[in-house]
Amino acid sequence: MPRPPVKCSATTRVGFSDTDAQGIVYYGRYMPYFDLARVEYHRALDMLRAEPRDEQFVMRAMTVDYHAPARFDDEIEVDVRIARIGTSSVTYEFAAYLHGEVLTVTATQTIVLVDLANRKPCPVPDWWREQIRAFEGDDLDA
Repeated sequence: MPRPPVKCSATTRVGFSDTDAQGIVYYGRYMPYFDLARVEYHRALDMLRAEPRDEQFVMRAMTVDYHAPARFDDEIEVDVRIARIGTSSVTYEFAAYLHGEVLTVTATQTIVLVDLANRKPCPVPDWWREQIRAFEGDDLDA
């Protein structure tokens, strides 16, 4: 299956500590690759904020499907997009490729915007939603 077009991706290289006894990427080591791609997505949109706030996104759910192994020193390119923005949640989709063409992993992550004082979900701000919609276009389910 051909690689679908993508608007944002991040490239990394498999470190030795990312591999297991069989010499392939340990399944749990893909999470930092997804984090990197998610951060680079927001950096590209000038939406990366590190200062403390009263509301923050927290991880709610993640699914991962493994398709092909990656090994030490392989270059991995992780495509990322926001597929859906709900009332208080955002769903990201990821696809990691070797050599730009071999699909290794697909994943989704759902994060929820939480008011830290009362630990309850709160609405995704309109400005945030509109900035993502402008970038993702018709591909966004919002």
